[in-house]
Amino acid sequence: MEMVVKPAWLEGLMAETFFGVCGAHENRRKNEKNVFCLLCCLSICPHCLPSHRSHPLLQVRRYVYHDVVRLGDLEKLIECSYIQPYTINGAKVIFLNQRPQSRSCKGSANICFTCDRILQEPFHFCSLSCKVNHLVDQGEDLSTILHKIDESDFAFSQFEGLRVDGPELIEDDQITPNSILEDPLQYKGSSCSSETIGNADMSVRGTEVVRKKKKGSGFLGGIVLSLSNKRKGAPQRAPLS
Repeated sequence: MEMVVKPAWLEGLMAETFFGVCGAHENRRKNEKNVFCLLCCLSICPHCLPSHRSHPLLQVRRYVYHDVVRLGDLEKLIECSYIQPYTINGAKVIFLNQRPQSRSCKGSANICFTCDRILQEPFHFCSLSCKVNHLVDQGEDLSTILHKIDESDFAFSQFEGLRVDGPELIEDDQITPNSILEDPLQYKGSSCSSETIGNADMSVRGTEVVRKKKKGSGFLGGIVLSLSNKRKGAPQRAPLS
């Protein structure tokens, strides 16, 4: 049997550490490594982007402290069928690697072929690595699910508007640690305990995105500003009748 070999970019994407501080730019702001260079097969920060201007670049995001990639981006590189996606702020994402779990849920539940995590029908895998590792273990040819990289889909231009030295901003598509991780309804009818369902419910609370506003903007801000400018105790003349 021929050895199943993962392409370098796929091996690197699943093994690389993201969102750590970039050693080359540790004294700069916004220096988290959240971009993966598909040519160099390593994670880089926004300050590294100009050095990889001509390389295909993939943005990695965070979802409840785990690395995810938008489904729309990932499926341009590899077939993502039967991997369960999660919807965050209107965008579907795929986990890169399996996540630790306190207990496995077996029995009548639909579970991941690799790590036994509970899944919705008709999915078989909870992450990209679970699918890839399962196919490798089965001796499958990975070339059947890999797509040729179109560099125009991962061009440097997608990052040209990224601000790396300005004020802290939260993008509309940024995922917060309080985002919903699991759909509690997916446990219905499975052999999982009510404790598992309760933990899933807890993650629903407190999802909030904070955006900075200009000083004194808006009607209410204008009123507060004008009132604060009045002299304390200044006499007010009554209007003429």
